[in-house]
Amino acid sequence: MKNLIVDRFEGVYAICEDGEKKFFAIELSELPKEVHEGDVLEIGDDGTLSVNAEKTAERRSFIRQKQNSLWEP
Repeated sequence: MKNLIVDRFEGVYAICEDGEKKFFAIELSELPKEVHEGDVLEIGDDGTLSVNAEKTAERRSFIRQKQNSLWEP
């Protein structure tokens, strides 16, 4: 299964990045309604997009730890 990260929203598009650092513009109407910037999207075998809450939480935790380490003496 392929994963995409929602990088940002621009107008009616979500700009998403894959693991190879390639960017894709996906219309908001094709995404789940609960999608937010930073979410991990999974592309199913049938082409459906869904938010992977577990991978999103892991990614946010990792980023939070990196940010905190920058501010610790």
